[in-house]
Amino acid sequence: MSILSPSRLKAKVGPHLHLRVPFESGKYASRWSNRDLDPIPPEKRTWGAIDYWAYWTSDMLAPPLASTVSSVMSLGFTARETIPIVFFGFLICSVVITLTGKMGATYAVPFPVIVRSVFGMYGSFPAICIRAFVALMWTAILTVQAGAYLQLCLEAIWPSFIHFPNHLAANAGVTSAGLLCIFLYWFAQTALAIMPIEKLRVLFWVKGVIVPPTFLALFLWAVIVTKGGGELVTGKMHITSTYMNTAYSALTGLNVIIGLFSSMAVNMPDFGRFSKNRLSGYNQYFALPIIGTLGALTPIFVTSANSHLWGTFEWYMPAIIANFDSRAAKFFVSFSFMLATIGNQVAAGTYPFSNDITGMAPKYINIFRATMFISIFCIVSTPWNIVKNAAGLLAFLSGYSCLMGPLAGTMVCDYYIIKKRKLDIDQLYTDRGIYWYSHGFNWRAFVAFVVGFAPLLPGFAKSIKPTLNVGGAWKIYTFAWTFGFFISMLVHYVICTYVSVPKESIIEEAVYPPQLGDVSPPSEFMDSGKEDYVTGEKEVSPV
Repeated sequence: MSILSPSRLKAKVGPHLHLRVPFESGKYASRWSNRDLDPIPPEKRTWGAIDYWAYWTSDMLAPPLASTVSSVMSLGFTARETIPIVFFGFLICSVVITLTGKMGATYAVPFPVIVRSVFGMYGSFPAICIRAFVALMWTAILTVQAGAYLQLCLEAIWPSFIHFPNHLAANAGVTSAGLLCIFLYWFAQTALAIMPIEKLRVLFWVKGVIVPPTFLALFLWAVIVTKGGGELVTGKMHITSTYMNTAYSALTGLNVIIGLFSSMAVNMPDFGRFSKNRLSGYNQYFALPIIGTLGALTPIFVTSANSHLWGTFEWYMPAIIANFDSRAAKFFVSFSFMLATIGNQVAAGTYPFSNDITGMAPKYINIFRATMFISIFCIVSTPWNIVKNAAGLLAFLSGYSCLMGPLAGTMVCDYYIIKKRKLDIDQLYTDRGIYWYSHGFNWRAFVAFVVGFAPLLPGFAKSIKPTLNVGGAWKIYTFAWTFGFFISMLVHYVICTYVSVPKESIIEEAVYPPQLGDVSPPSEFMDSGKEDYVTGEKEVSPV
Protein backbone atom coordinates (compact mmCIF):
# COMPACT_ATOMS: atom_id res chain seq x y z
CA MET A 1 0.00 0.00 0.00
CA SER A 2 1.35 3.42 -0.93
CA ILE A 3 2.35 5.74 1.89
CA LEU A 4 0.24 8.43 0.19
CA SER A 5 -2.87 6.29 -0.11
CA PRO A 6 -6.06 7.84 1.35
CA SER A 7 -6.40 5.15 4.01
CA ARG A 8 -2.81 5.60 5.21
CA LEU A 9 -3.15 9.39 5.27
CA LYS A 10 -6.44 9.17 7.14
CA ALA A 11 -4.92 6.83 9.73
CA LYS A 12 -1.94 9.14 10.23
CA VAL A 13 -3.52 12.57 10.08
CA GLY A 14 -7.15 11.92 11.02
CA PRO A 15 -6.67 11.56 14.79
CA HIS A 16 -4.86 14.90 14.91
CA LEU A 17 -7.97 16.68 13.63
CA HIS A 18 -9.51 16.24 17.09
CA LEU A 19 -9.05 19.04 19.60
CA ARG A 20 -7.45 16.77 22.20
CA VAL A 21 -4.30 14.83 21.48
CA PRO A 22 -5.01 11.56 19.64
CA PHE A 23 -4.47 9.25 22.60
CA GLU A 24 -5.41 9.05 26.25
CA SER A 25 -3.58 11.03 28.88
CA GLY A 26 -0.24 9.74 29.99
CA LYS A 27 0.62 7.41 32.81
CA TYR A 28 -0.39 9.92 35.47
CA ALA A 29 -3.83 10.63 34.00
CA SER A 30 -3.54 14.31 34.87
CA ARG A 31 -3.63 17.51 32.87
CA TRP A 32 0.17 17.70 33.26
CA SER A 33 0.82 14.42 31.52
CA ASN A 34 0.82 12.89 28.08
CA ARG A 35 2.99 10.19 26.59
CA ASP A 36 5.43 12.62 25.02
CA LEU A 37 6.14 14.11 28.45
CA ASP A 38 6.09 11.01 30.65
CA PRO A 39 9.37 9.34 31.69
CA ILE A 40 10.95 7.33 28.90
CA PRO A 41 10.39 3.59 29.56
CA PRO A 42 13.58 1.76 30.61
CA GLU A 43 13.72 -0.30 27.43
CA LYS A 44 13.76 2.89 25.35
CA ARG A 45 16.75 4.39 27.17
CA THR A 46 19.34 3.11 24.74
CA TRP A 47 21.86 5.93 24.20
CA GLY A 48 25.40 5.26 25.39
CA ALA A 49 28.65 7.25 25.34
CA ILE A 50 29.34 6.59 21.65
CA ASP A 51 25.81 7.72 20.74
CA TYR A 52 26.29 11.03 22.51
CA TRP A 53 29.69 11.60 20.92
CA ALA A 54 28.11 10.90 17.53
CA TYR A 55 25.31 13.29 18.44
CA TRP A 56 27.74 16.07 19.41
CA THR A 57 29.85 15.47 16.33
CA SER A 58 26.80 15.82 14.10
CA ASP A 59 25.43 18.75 16.09
CA MET A 60 28.62 20.80 16.33
CA LEU A 61 30.13 20.23 12.89
CA ALA A 62 27.40 22.24 11.25
CA PRO A 63 26.92 25.65 9.60
CA PRO A 64 26.08 27.47 12.88
CA LEU A 65 29.58 26.69 14.18
CA ALA A 66 31.13 28.06 11.00
CA SER A 67 28.99 31.20 11.08
CA THR A 68 29.59 31.84 14.77
CA VAL A 69 33.37 31.38 14.63
CA SER A 70 33.57 33.64 11.58
CA SER A 71 31.48 36.21 13.43
CA VAL A 72 34.00 36.19 16.28
CA MET A 73 36.73 36.83 13.73
CA SER A 74 34.72 39.76 12.41
CA LEU A 75 35.50 41.48 15.73
CA GLY A 76 39.06 41.80 14.44
CA PHE A 77 40.67 38.65 15.83
CA THR A 78 43.02 36.27 14.04
CA ALA A 79 43.32 32.53 14.60
CA ARG A 80 45.72 33.05 17.52
CA GLU A 81 43.02 34.83 19.50
CA THR A 82 39.96 33.01 18.12
CA ILE A 83 41.05 29.43 18.92
CA PRO A 84 41.52 30.04 22.69
CA ILE A 85 38.23 31.95 22.79
CA VAL A 86 36.48 29.00 21.13
CA PHE A 87 38.08 26.41 23.43
CA PHE A 88 37.27 28.17 26.69
CA GLY A 89 33.78 29.09 25.51
CA PHE A 90 32.91 25.47 24.84
CA LEU A 91 34.68 24.35 28.02
CA ILE A 92 32.48 26.62 30.13
CA CYS A 93 29.34 25.60 28.29
CA SER A 94 30.13 21.87 28.53
CA VAL A 95 30.11 22.02 32.34
CA VAL A 96 26.55 23.34 32.44
CA ILE A 97 25.35 21.08 29.62
CA THR A 98 26.65 18.05 31.52
CA LEU A 99 24.94 19.20 34.73
CA THR A 100 21.56 19.80 33.12
CA GLY A 101 21.85 16.68 30.97
CA LYS A 102 22.16 14.55 34.08
CA MET A 103 18.85 15.95 35.33
CA GLY A 104 17.02 14.48 32.34
CA ALA A 105 19.14 11.31 32.39
CA THR A 106 18.37 10.63 36.05
CA TYR A 107 14.61 11.09 35.84
CA ALA A 108 14.09 10.28 32.11
CA VAL A 109 12.03 13.43 31.52
CA PRO A 110 12.46 16.49 29.24
CA PHE A 111 13.14 20.11 30.16
CA PRO A 112 9.46 21.20 30.46
CA VAL A 113 8.94 18.61 33.22
CA ILE A 114 12.23 19.19 35.06
CA VAL A 115 11.65 22.94 35.15
CA ARG A 116 8.38 22.43 37.06
CA SER A 117 10.42 21.49 40.12
CA VAL A 118 12.27 24.82 39.86
CA PHE A 119 9.68 27.45 38.90
CA GLY A 120 6.47 25.67 39.90
CA MET A 121 3.78 23.95 37.86
CA TYR A 122 2.41 27.19 36.37
CA GLY A 123 5.65 29.07 36.87
CA SER A 124 7.33 26.75 34.40
CA PHE A 125 5.36 28.36 31.56
CA PRO A 126 7.46 31.57 31.29
CA ALA A 127 10.69 29.53 31.37
CA ILE A 128 9.27 27.25 28.68
CA CYS A 129 8.28 30.27 26.56
CA ILE A 130 11.81 31.68 26.73
CA ARG A 131 13.36 28.47 25.48
CA ALA A 132 10.63 27.97 22.89
CA PHE A 133 11.28 31.43 21.42
CA VAL A 134 15.00 30.68 21.05
CA ALA A 135 14.23 27.34 19.43
CA LEU A 136 11.81 29.03 17.04
CA MET A 137 14.41 31.53 15.91
CA TRP A 138 17.16 28.94 15.50
CA THR A 139 14.91 26.73 13.41
CA ALA A 140 13.92 29.62 11.17
CA ILE A 141 17.51 30.83 10.73
CA LEU A 142 18.73 27.33 9.86
CA THR A 143 15.97 26.96 7.30
CA VAL A 144 17.34 29.99 5.43
CA GLN A 145 20.91 28.69 5.55
CA ALA A 146 19.87 25.22 4.41
CA GLY A 147 17.91 26.77 1.56
CA ALA A 148 21.11 28.49 0.47
CA TYR A 149 23.00 25.18 0.47
CA LEU A 150 20.25 23.52 -1.53
CA GLN A 151 20.41 26.33 -4.05
CA LEU A 152 24.15 25.81 -4.44
CA CYS A 153 23.55 22.08 -5.02
CA LEU A 154 21.06 22.88 -7.76
CA GLU A 155 23.41 25.41 -9.33
CA ALA A 156 26.16 22.78 -9.41
CA ILE A 157 23.84 20.32 -11.22
CA TRP A 158 22.03 22.89 -13.34
CA PRO A 159 24.34 25.86 -14.08
CA SER A 160 21.60 28.01 -15.59
CA PHE A 161 19.92 28.02 -12.17
CA ILE A 162 22.43 30.71 -11.19
CA HIS A 163 20.80 33.18 -13.55
CA PHE A 164 17.96 33.70 -11.13
CA PRO A 165 18.53 37.31 -9.95
CA ASN A 166 20.47 37.99 -6.73
CA HIS A 167 20.67 34.37 -5.74
CA LEU A 168 20.19 33.49 -2.07
CA ALA A 169 23.69 32.16 -1.48
CA ALA A 170 25.19 35.57 -2.19
CA ASN A 171 23.07 37.88 -0.10
CA ALA A 172 20.65 35.88 2.09
CA GLY A 173 17.76 37.75 0.53
CA VAL A 174 14.42 36.57 -0.76
CA THR A 175 14.35 35.86 -4.48
CA SER A 176 12.44 33.49 -6.71
CA ALA A 177 15.30 30.98 -6.62
CA GLY A 178 15.77 31.44 -2.89
CA LEU A 179 12.10 30.93 -2.10
CA LEU A 180 11.98 27.83 -4.26
CA CYS A 181 14.95 26.31 -2.41
CA ILE A 182 13.61 27.26 1.01
CA PHE A 183 10.29 25.58 0.26
CA LEU A 184 11.95 22.45 -1.15
CA TYR A 185 14.12 22.15 1.93
CA TRP A 186 11.16 22.95 4.16
CA PHE A 187 9.25 19.90 2.92
CA ALA A 188 12.26 17.63 3.55
CA GLN A 189 13.03 18.90 7.04
CA THR A 190 9.37 18.78 8.07
CA ALA A 191 9.14 15.13 7.04
CA LEU A 192 12.22 14.30 9.12
CA ALA A 193 11.19 16.45 12.08
CA ILE A 194 7.95 14.52 12.66
CA MET A 195 9.84 11.23 12.95
CA PRO A 196 10.39 9.83 16.48
CA ILE A 197 13.58 11.28 17.89
CA GLU A 198 15.02 7.89 18.73
CA LYS A 199 14.75 6.88 15.08
CA LEU A 200 16.70 9.99 14.11
CA ARG A 201 19.76 8.44 15.74
CA VAL A 202 20.39 7.07 12.26
CA LEU A 203 20.51 10.61 10.88
CA PHE A 204 23.03 11.63 13.53
CA TRP A 205 25.19 8.62 12.63
CA VAL A 206 25.04 9.43 8.90
CA LYS A 207 26.03 13.01 9.66
CA GLY A 208 28.85 11.72 11.82
CA VAL A 209 30.22 9.81 8.82
CA ILE A 210 29.73 12.38 6.04
CA VAL A 211 30.19 15.80 7.64
CA PRO A 212 33.58 15.48 9.45
CA PRO A 213 35.42 14.50 6.23
CA THR A 214 33.88 17.56 4.56
CA PHE A 215 35.17 19.83 7.33
CA LEU A 216 38.59 18.20 7.05
CA ALA A 217 38.66 18.60 3.26
CA LEU A 218 37.76 22.29 3.52
CA PHE A 219 40.44 22.80 6.16
CA LEU A 220 43.12 21.17 3.99
CA TRP A 221 41.99 23.17 0.94
CA ALA A 222 42.25 26.44 2.90
CA VAL A 223 45.71 25.58 4.23
CA ILE A 224 46.97 24.67 0.76
CA VAL A 225 45.64 27.70 -1.13
CA THR A 226 46.91 30.13 1.52
CA LYS A 227 50.26 28.29 1.92
CA GLY A 228 49.80 28.00 5.67
CA GLY A 229 46.83 30.06 6.68
CA GLY A 230 46.76 33.54 5.23
CA GLU A 231 46.52 36.96 6.85
CA LEU A 232 43.66 36.08 9.21
CA VAL A 233 45.71 33.20 10.61
CA THR A 234 49.27 34.56 10.72
CA GLY A 235 48.62 38.33 10.73
CA LYS A 236 47.84 40.79 13.50
CA MET A 237 44.44 41.51 14.98
CA HIS A 238 42.65 44.78 14.28
CA ILE A 239 39.72 45.37 16.65
CA THR A 240 36.73 46.62 14.66
CA SER A 241 34.50 47.84 17.51
CA THR A 242 34.08 51.58 17.90
CA TYR A 243 33.62 51.40 21.69
CA MET A 244 35.23 48.14 22.94
CA ASN A 245 38.92 47.55 23.56
CA THR A 246 40.66 44.20 23.09
CA ALA A 247 39.63 42.77 26.46
CA TYR A 248 35.93 43.56 26.07
CA SER A 249 35.99 42.39 22.47
CA ALA A 250 37.44 39.07 23.67
CA LEU A 251 34.71 38.78 26.29
CA THR A 252 32.12 39.48 23.59
CA GLY A 253 33.62 36.73 21.44
CA LEU A 254 33.58 34.33 24.40
CA ASN A 255 29.95 35.20 25.07
CA VAL A 256 29.06 34.55 21.43
CA ILE A 257 30.70 31.12 21.52
CA ILE A 258 28.88 30.25 24.74
CA GLY A 259 25.72 31.66 23.21
CA LEU A 260 25.94 29.19 20.33
CA PHE A 261 25.27 26.30 22.71
CA SER A 262 23.73 28.16 25.63
CA SER A 263 20.34 26.87 24.51
CA MET A 264 21.72 23.33 24.82
CA ALA A 265 22.57 24.15 28.45
CA VAL A 266 18.83 23.90 29.09
CA ASN A 267 17.94 21.65 26.13
CA MET A 268 20.11 18.74 27.22
CA PRO A 269 17.50 17.04 29.46
CA ASP A 270 15.50 16.42 26.27
CA PHE A 271 18.30 14.18 25.00
CA GLY A 272 19.79 13.08 28.30
CA ARG A 273 16.51 11.28 29.07
CA PHE A 274 17.46 8.63 26.48
CA SER A 275 20.67 7.69 28.33
CA LYS A 276 20.96 4.06 29.39
CA ASN A 277 23.49 4.85 32.15
CA ARG A 278 22.36 8.30 33.38
CA LEU A 279 25.22 9.96 31.47
CA SER A 280 27.77 8.34 33.76
CA GLY A 281 31.47 9.16 33.26
CA TYR A 282 33.18 12.32 32.11
CA ASN A 283 33.10 11.75 28.35
CA GLN A 284 30.17 14.15 27.97
CA TYR A 285 32.19 16.95 29.53
CA PHE A 286 35.06 16.65 27.04
CA ALA A 287 32.92 16.31 23.91
CA LEU A 288 32.20 20.02 23.36
CA PRO A 289 35.67 21.56 23.80
CA ILE A 290 37.40 18.83 21.80
CA ILE A 291 34.96 18.53 18.89
CA GLY A 292 34.13 22.25 18.88
CA THR A 293 37.71 23.49 18.85
CA LEU A 294 38.85 21.06 16.16
CA GLY A 295 35.76 21.85 14.10
CA ALA A 296 36.39 25.60 14.49
CA LEU A 297 39.67 25.31 12.62
CA THR A 298 37.77 24.87 9.35
CA PRO A 299 35.77 28.16 9.39
CA ILE A 300 38.86 30.02 10.67
CA PHE A 301 41.05 28.86 7.81
CA VAL A 302 38.28 28.94 5.19
CA THR A 303 37.40 32.54 6.10
CA SER A 304 41.09 33.39 5.78
CA ALA A 305 41.29 31.60 2.42
CA ASN A 306 38.31 33.56 1.11
CA SER A 307 40.02 36.81 2.13
CA HIS A 308 43.27 35.64 0.52
CA LEU A 309 41.71 34.57 -2.78
CA TRP A 310 38.90 37.06 -3.29
CA GLY A 311 39.97 39.99 -1.13
CA THR A 312 36.93 40.23 1.15
CA PHE A 313 36.15 39.06 4.67
CA GLU A 314 33.15 36.76 4.27
CA TRP A 315 31.53 35.11 7.29
CA TYR A 316 28.56 33.54 5.46
CA MET A 317 29.59 30.03 4.35
CA PRO A 318 27.15 29.70 1.41
CA ALA A 319 28.69 32.84 -0.11
CA ILE A 320 32.17 31.30 0.22
CA ILE A 321 31.07 28.02 -1.36
CA ALA A 322 29.43 29.98 -4.21
CA ASN A 323 32.92 31.18 -5.21
CA PHE A 324 34.18 27.63 -5.86
CA ASP A 325 35.07 27.00 -9.50
CA SER A 326 34.57 23.24 -9.28
CA ARG A 327 30.94 22.25 -9.68
CA ALA A 328 31.64 18.90 -7.98
CA ALA A 329 33.18 20.60 -4.95
CA LYS A 330 30.31 23.06 -4.79
CA PHE A 331 27.77 20.23 -4.87
CA PHE A 332 29.35 17.88 -2.34
CA VAL A 333 30.24 20.59 0.17
CA SER A 334 26.78 22.16 -0.09
CA PHE A 335 25.05 18.79 0.23
CA SER A 336 27.12 17.90 3.29
CA PHE A 337 26.35 21.24 4.95
CA MET A 338 22.66 20.89 4.13
CA LEU A 339 22.66 17.45 5.77
CA ALA A 340 24.48 18.92 8.77
CA THR A 341 21.86 21.67 9.02
CA ILE A 342 18.93 19.23 9.10
CA GLY A 343 20.31 17.36 12.11
CA ASN A 344 21.27 20.58 13.85
CA GLN A 345 17.86 22.05 13.20
CA VAL A 346 16.09 19.08 14.79
CA ALA A 347 18.42 18.93 17.80
CA ALA A 348 18.63 22.65 18.60
CA GLY A 349 15.26 23.84 17.37
CA THR A 350 12.39 21.60 16.36
CA TYR A 351 12.55 18.94 19.07
CA PRO A 352 13.15 21.31 22.03
CA PHE A 353 10.38 23.63 20.83
CA SER A 354 7.97 20.72 20.43
CA ASN A 355 8.73 19.52 23.95
CA ASP A 356 8.17 23.02 25.30
CA ILE A 357 4.80 23.62 23.70
CA THR A 358 3.67 20.12 24.66
CA GLY A 359 4.62 20.88 28.26
CA MET A 360 2.31 23.90 28.34
CA ALA A 361 -0.85 22.09 27.23
CA PRO A 362 -0.34 18.30 27.34
CA LYS A 363 -4.02 17.56 26.77
CA TYR A 364 -4.21 19.47 23.52
CA ILE A 365 -0.68 19.61 22.12
CA ASN A 366 1.74 16.78 21.47
CA ILE A 367 5.08 16.74 19.71
CA PHE A 368 3.53 16.08 16.29
CA ARG A 369 1.25 19.13 16.49
CA ALA A 370 4.01 21.38 17.87
CA THR A 371 6.36 20.26 15.10
CA MET A 372 3.84 21.21 12.44
CA PHE A 373 3.46 24.65 14.03
CA ILE A 374 7.20 25.36 14.09
CA SER A 375 7.51 24.19 10.49
CA ILE A 376 4.96 26.79 9.41
CA PHE A 377 6.71 29.45 11.50
CA CYS A 378 9.93 28.80 9.58
CA ILE A 379 8.31 30.24 6.49
CA VAL A 380 6.34 33.17 7.87
CA SER A 381 9.00 34.63 10.22
CA THR A 382 11.32 36.10 7.52
CA PRO A 383 14.48 35.01 9.41
CA TRP A 384 16.77 36.15 6.58
CA ASN A 385 16.70 39.57 8.19
CA ILE A 386 18.83 38.17 11.04
CA VAL A 387 21.41 36.35 8.92
CA LYS A 388 22.12 39.18 6.47
CA ASN A 389 25.27 40.23 8.29
CA ALA A 390 27.61 39.24 11.10
CA ALA A 391 26.44 42.09 13.33
CA GLY A 392 22.89 40.79 13.24
CA LEU A 393 23.97 37.28 14.16
CA LEU A 394 26.20 38.60 16.97
CA ALA A 395 23.27 40.58 18.40
CA PHE A 396 20.96 37.55 18.24
CA LEU A 397 23.46 35.12 19.83
CA SER A 398 24.38 37.51 22.63
CA GLY A 399 20.75 38.53 23.07
CA TYR A 400 19.34 35.12 23.81
CA SER A 401 22.38 34.04 25.85
CA CYS A 402 21.52 36.74 28.39
CA LEU A 403 18.25 34.84 28.92
CA MET A 404 19.73 31.35 28.86
CA GLY A 405 22.43 32.15 31.45
CA PRO A 406 20.07 33.15 34.30
CA LEU A 407 17.73 30.29 33.43
CA ALA A 408 20.50 27.69 33.54
CA GLY A 409 21.97 29.17 36.73
CA THR A 410 18.64 28.99 38.54
CA MET A 411 18.07 25.39 37.40
CA VAL A 412 21.53 24.16 38.41
CA CYS A 413 21.38 25.82 41.84
CA ASP A 414 17.89 24.51 42.59
CA TYR A 415 18.57 20.92 41.52
CA TYR A 416 22.11 20.37 42.81
CA ILE A 417 22.40 22.71 45.82
CA ILE A 418 18.89 23.27 47.16
CA LYS A 419 17.23 19.93 46.40
CA LYS A 420 20.48 17.92 46.31
CA ARG A 421 19.34 16.02 43.18
CA LYS A 422 16.32 14.56 45.00
CA LEU A 423 13.06 14.90 43.10
CA ASP A 424 9.75 13.03 43.27
CA ILE A 425 8.97 11.98 39.70
CA ASP A 426 5.27 11.46 40.46
CA GLN A 427 4.85 14.93 41.96
CA LEU A 428 6.09 16.51 38.72
CA TYR A 429 2.74 15.54 37.20
CA THR A 430 0.54 16.30 40.23
CA ASP A 431 -1.81 19.23 40.82
CA ARG A 432 -1.15 21.06 44.09
CA GLY A 433 1.68 18.72 45.04
CA ILE A 434 5.06 19.56 46.51
CA TYR A 435 6.05 21.57 43.43
CA TRP A 436 2.95 23.75 43.54
CA TYR A 437 4.69 26.31 45.79
CA SER A 438 2.47 29.43 45.94
CA HIS A 439 -0.49 29.21 43.53
CA GLY A 440 1.66 27.21 41.12
CA PHE A 441 4.61 29.66 41.13
CA ASN A 442 7.97 29.54 42.92
CA TRP A 443 8.64 33.24 43.45
CA ARG A 444 12.19 32.51 44.62
CA ALA A 445 13.23 31.23 41.21
CA PHE A 446 11.65 34.20 39.44
CA VAL A 447 13.48 36.70 41.66
CA ALA A 448 16.77 34.92 40.96
CA PHE A 449 16.14 34.93 37.22
CA VAL A 450 15.15 38.60 37.04
CA VAL A 451 18.11 39.74 39.16
CA GLY A 452 20.44 37.87 36.80
CA PHE A 453 18.78 39.20 33.65
CA ALA A 454 17.77 42.82 34.39
CA PRO A 455 21.30 44.35 34.56
CA LEU A 456 21.95 43.04 31.04
CA LEU A 457 19.11 44.96 29.39
CA PRO A 458 21.05 48.21 28.74
CA GLY A 459 23.87 46.30 27.06
CA PHE A 460 21.38 44.34 24.99
CA ALA A 461 19.84 47.60 23.79
CA LYS A 462 23.27 48.93 22.82
CA SER A 463 24.08 45.73 20.89
CA ILE A 464 21.05 46.49 18.71
CA LYS A 465 21.81 50.21 18.40
CA PRO A 466 25.56 50.84 18.94
CA THR A 467 25.10 54.63 19.07
CA LEU A 468 22.86 54.35 22.14
CA ASN A 469 24.42 55.86 25.27
CA VAL A 470 24.03 53.50 28.23
CA GLY A 471 27.08 54.57 30.19
CA GLY A 472 29.26 51.69 31.34
CA ALA A 473 26.36 49.22 31.50
CA TRP A 474 27.42 47.66 28.19
CA LYS A 475 30.54 46.23 29.86
CA ILE A 476 28.51 43.67 31.82
CA TYR A 477 26.79 42.61 28.59
CA THR A 478 30.10 41.51 27.06
CA PHE A 479 30.00 38.48 29.38
CA ALA A 480 26.21 38.29 29.62
CA TRP A 481 25.80 34.52 29.90
CA THR A 482 28.46 34.09 32.59
CA PHE A 483 27.18 37.06 34.57
CA GLY A 484 23.56 35.92 34.41
CA PHE A 485 24.41 32.32 35.28
CA PHE A 486 26.39 33.05 38.44
CA ILE A 487 24.27 35.97 39.68
CA SER A 488 21.05 33.95 39.38
CA MET A 489 22.70 30.94 41.01
CA LEU A 490 23.92 33.06 43.94
CA VAL A 491 20.62 34.89 44.44
CA HIS A 492 18.61 31.65 44.31
CA TYR A 493 20.91 30.05 46.87
CA VAL A 494 20.67 33.00 49.26
CA ILE A 495 16.87 33.21 49.05
CA CYS A 496 16.28 29.46 49.42
CA THR A 497 18.82 29.08 52.23
CA TYR A 498 18.46 32.23 54.33
CA VAL A 499 15.27 34.05 53.33
CA SER A 500 12.55 31.52 52.50
CA VAL A 501 13.37 27.81 52.52
CA PRO A 502 11.04 25.84 50.17
CA LYS A 503 10.58 23.07 52.73
CA GLU A 504 7.67 21.38 50.96
CA SER A 505 9.77 20.60 47.87
CA ILE A 506 12.87 19.35 49.70
CA ILE A 507 12.54 15.61 50.28
CA GLU A 508 14.65 13.03 52.08
CA GLU A 509 14.44 10.26 49.48
CA ALA A 510 14.20 10.69 45.71
CA VAL A 511 11.43 8.95 43.78
CA TYR A 512 12.77 7.74 40.44
CA PRO A 513 11.00 6.49 37.30
CA PRO A 514 10.92 2.72 36.66
CA GLN A 515 14.27 1.11 35.93
CA LEU A 516 15.14 -2.03 33.98
CA GLY A 517 14.31 -5.07 36.10
CA ASP A 518 11.57 -3.38 38.09
CA VAL A 519 8.36 -5.37 38.39
CA SER A 520 5.33 -3.21 37.73
CA PRO A 521 1.68 -3.84 36.82
CA PRO A 522 0.64 -3.62 33.19
CA SER A 523 0.23 -0.07 31.95
CA GLU A 524 -3.31 1.23 32.14
CA PHE A 525 -3.04 2.73 28.68
CA MET A 526 -1.49 -0.10 26.67
CA ASP A 527 -3.66 -0.78 23.67
CA SER A 528 -4.51 0.36 20.19
CA GLY A 529 -2.73 0.45 16.95
CA LYS A 530 -0.56 3.51 16.65
CA GLU A 531 2.86 4.35 17.97
CA ASP A 532 3.62 7.25 20.24
CA TYR A 533 5.98 9.88 18.85
CA VAL A 534 8.72 9.58 21.48
CA THR A 535 8.47 6.16 23.08
CA GLY A 536 7.18 4.09 20.20
CA GLU A 537 4.52 2.58 22.50
CA LYS A 538 1.01 1.92 21.32
CA GLU A 539 -1.41 4.81 21.47
CA VAL A 540 -5.06 4.67 22.44
CA SER A 541 -7.42 6.11 19.91
CA PRO A 542 -9.51 9.08 21.00
CA VAL A 543 -12.95 8.38 22.34
